[in-house]
Amino acid sequence: MESEVAISTRQKGVDMRIGIDITTLTLKQQVNQIILIAGDSDFVPAAKLARREGVDFILDPMQQPVPPKLNEHIDGLRSTYSARQNGSTPPNGDNNISVENPLPGK
Repeated sequence: MESEVAISTRQKGVDMRIGIDITTLTLKQQVNQIILIAGDSDFVPAAKLARREGVDFILDPMQQPVPPKLNEHIDGLRSTYSARQNGSTPPNGDNNISVENPLPGK
């Protein structure tokens, strides 16, 4: 029963530090675009602040579904993955594929 309610404080600490980095970079106006490679809703406050301050916030959810609360606070989606994982190589020989999808109305 206890194993069902285990909280990963280490992971939460990493997420919090990433959120602080996003906030710091934004408020110091050191970036105009942030690409976050993650996908959980822990980053909603940082994404919301960045966008409110004029930073273009792009999310790469690593082929995972984007939580609706996070989706409303991003400017676009980018999906980057290795084609070798799918057992194929693109005609140009490039093993990395990147697709940007700006969200409608943003």
